[in-house]
Amino acid sequence: MRSALVFTITFKRMRMTATIILIVMFLSACTNLIFRPDNISYTSPDQFGLNYEDIFIRTAGGYQIHGWLLKSSSPAKGTVYFLHGNAQNISAHIHSVYWMPEQGYDVFMIDFRGYGLSTGKPTIPHVIDDINTGFLWLTKKVKKQKKPIFLLGQSLGASLCICYVGGNEDVKKQLAGVILDAGFSNFQTIAREKLSQFWLTWPFQYPLSMLLTDKYNPEESIQHISPVPLLIMHSDEDKIVSSSHGKVLFKLAGSPKFYIQTEGNHISTFRYKAYRNEMLNFMERFSQYK
Repeated sequence: MRSALVFTITFKRMRMTATIILIVMFLSACTNLIFRPDNISYTSPDQFGLNYEDIFIRTAGGYQIHGWLLKSSSPAKGTVYFLHGNAQNISAHIHSVYWMPEQGYDVFMIDFRGYGLSTGKPTIPHVIDDINTGFLWLTKKVKKQKKPIFLLGQSLGASLCICYVGGNEDVKKQLAGVILDAGFSNFQTIAREKLSQFWLTWPFQYPLSMLLTDKYNPEESIQHISPVPLLIMHSDEDKIVSSSHGKVLFKLAGSPKFYIQTEGNHISTFRYKAYRNEMLNFMERFSQYK
């Protein structure tokens, strides 16, 4: 009888331990769906012939955030604060913005913690803090210039941008416009869609996706970006983040808002001159907003 009781207690402990391990594994899997950093050096501003500064900033928690300030080849019309997607780092994502300095815009791009030369481990709340750290540095840097600041986010960067701006009235007051390319409308939704694509995680798509925090919800936050002008761009050919996400975001956003249906693969928008010009026209139009 005693041995049976010991076995029962031991089995319960083993089951509890296994449950804890599974929860940790599931949380790790969900985090990896959202953040996929690396520290590989893919390219540099030098390879595009750009004048730039290496920027290192400390967060309130002591983490190092690395970025590049790409400088306009002529007197700057304004500054674009760029937030990249979930994989790689700024040395890969520079391909989306290297052309802007030639068009008269400075570009400030950062790596979230855990990406590139930035230290720490990314989570949604911590990365929001990183974005704020970069924005505070940027606004202090350009304050005397009295030139417009535009916030550009791609994919994950677009969704984080929505949550950051929509929840911060002080930030809204300093922005001339927000540009979103291939963003997703909900963190739990995109996690569920990705989990459903693999047979091993398909049965767990709903419980696993629910492990992600719902504190930051682009669908909720985008309603609060107005009256800051908003441009949403999304390709109907996007196989990574369906354009249905962009259309949901556009429907929920307040005015003034604009939607451009693009073409090509995920975050390939600015390979096309026509879409570069659409963004430039938007910035020219609202450069006097602030």
